[in-house]
Amino acid sequence: MLLALLVALLGAGGPGFVPEARAASLTEVTGFGTNPGNLRMFRYVPDGLPAGRPLVVAMHGCTQSAAAYDAETGWTKWADQWGFALLLPQQQPGNNLNSCFNWFESGDIGRGAGEALSVKQMTDRMKSDLGSDAARVYATGLSAGAAMTNVMLASYPDVFAAGAPVAGLPYACATSVIAAYGCMNPGTNLSPSAWGDKVRAAYPGYGGPWPTVSVWQGTTDTTVVPANLTETVEQWTAVHGTDATADATGTVAGYPHAVYRDGAGRDVVETYSLTGMGHGQPVDPGTGPEQCGTAGAYILDVGLCASYRIGLFWDLDGAGSPGPGPDPEPGPGTAVLPSLAADDGYVKASATGAGPAVGTLEGSLGVAVGRGADGLHNRALFSFDTSSLPDGARVKRAFVTVTRASGAGDPWAAGNRLVVDIRSGCFGATCATAADDWSAPASTAEAAEIGAFTSGTKSSTAFTAVNPAGITQARLRLASAPASTAYVFLRPGAGATLTVEWE
Repeated sequence: MLLALLVALLGAGGPGFVPEARAASLTEVTGFGTNPGNLRMFRYVPDGLPAGRPLVVAMHGCTQSAAAYDAETGWTKWADQWGFALLLPQQQPGNNLNSCFNWFESGDIGRGAGEALSVKQMTDRMKSDLGSDAARVYATGLSAGAAMTNVMLASYPDVFAAGAPVAGLPYACATSVIAAYGCMNPGTNLSPSAWGDKVRAAYPGYGGPWPTVSVWQGTTDTTVVPANLTETVEQWTAVHGTDATADATGTVAGYPHAVYRDGAGRDVVETYSLTGMGHGQPVDPGTGPEQCGTAGAYILDVGLCASYRIGLFWDLDGAGSPGPGPDPEPGPGTAVLPSLAADDGYVKASATGAGPAVGTLEGSLGVAVGRGADGLHNRALFSFDTSSLPDGARVKRAFVTVTRASGAGDPWAAGNRLVVDIRSGCFGATCATAADDWSAPASTAEAAEIGAFTSGTKSSTAFTAVNPAGITQARLRLASAPASTAYVFLRPGAGATLTVEWE
């Protein structure tokens, strides 16, 4: 009876390196170690794959198999197109009658034991056979495979650079079949620190770096309820030492997408909430450049290919050798640039912009945004030297991170927005803050937005308008003039950064 109930709850589970890579086939591998979890190992390796390529470990859901999870989810398409090896562990009925990975068994989720060790041994075999890049090993999975993904990230953070659980559960949510019921539905609510402690206890003494995590969840999933997305975010943001408040939000193919960043501005956790989707892996069947998969049981056509988006989060699309020719394209990279304190400042004027003048409190309080106690309205200017970007780099995204010093009132009250104008070059006649910066035209007006925050740092939403040849300036202003005092002082210089990601 318990087994039947468990079945019902678990359910189902840039350019590439070689143009027109030939398709390979799924093959089984034996003799990959002691295999204490008694799992089977399958792999998909594109023909002609050179050494030094990434490795993706993809784990099926309950009632599924390796063969039902490779091409159906799109992973073999991206392996061929982007050039990486694909490892697909497979559960055996002797371990679990419904082919679920035993994410809820204490003997299978710890470092150095059970199914977790079997998957690690398979990973070692792949790296040995193929010469895979040990710094670019990733894990993903659906349902029980997603829960097992979190197991691998927690137990072997020194092996996996990142992971992507799809309809999964936090690490160590359950250590028995009975406890698994409540974890899946209605979910288990712990504090972020308690969740983080579970991960840290999986590998005592490990000091990082920790894997980054892409979390996927259907909003109408009644098998693994959406509360598990929240708890998983709390677990991994706690491990990364940041909070569970999104630093950037938006939509992808109409679905909510959120990004959580650490103190250095790195994207450490992202989430996709698939509105109206039940329990399964999102796919978008078709031949388009962002499409993938074949719809079926627990493989759901929702117009968004999860494996494609996960691959982008892991930069699989940009990995590989540059093409031939004397001027190869620059490789992917990220730069975090501090603001130029000498040029930072703020300008104050009336609500209509009349009588602009440079603010005078930058050296003591910081640069101001919003309506001050004097009734004037402030706009802040930050300058960044972006000339160090590689020639020919294509900016994927950029964002400004600011540090709050003090403030009064609520600049975000009544739906007001703190927006960021971007100028390729300098707003005014010179790059130093001057009165003409108040109304000078932007290269991109309202390129980004910074959400409300009362302390610490906050990052803007993403934009791409960056000047690779010199100075990029950001002007922060409120979209609407407050009727009463409402302002925030931000720290200039190193207190503000511009993060630029390119390919």
